[in-house]
Amino acid sequence: MESRVLLPSPGTSYCEWKGRASYFSLSYGGKTTDHAVWTYKDPKDPYGDIAGYFAFYPSLMDRCTVDGEIVKSQSGDFYGGWITRDIVGPFKGPPGTLGW
Repeated sequence: MESRVLLPSPGTSYCEWKGRASYFSLSYGGKTTDHAVWTYKDPKDPYGDIAGYFAFYPSLMDRCTVDGEIVKSQSGDFYGGWITRDIVGPFKGPPGTLGW
């Protein structure tokens, strides 16, 4: 029996720098989280190195860690930033920060 963890989600978004993003749902342990993961299949220059990598919204995961530290998600539902004690703000995302 085939087990699939990443399932294609409908819809895309567009970043003026990186190009078109495709989305995936994450299905694991009997739970499916829609639109939790994204990738750039064919990013614009100079971002070609990120092609084929996947990014996860930490706010939609039970837990994400970096070197054992549980990350905090970037505020707002537009950005997927992973915040650790080594990352210094201000952070774009909370109300009133769009457009800087």
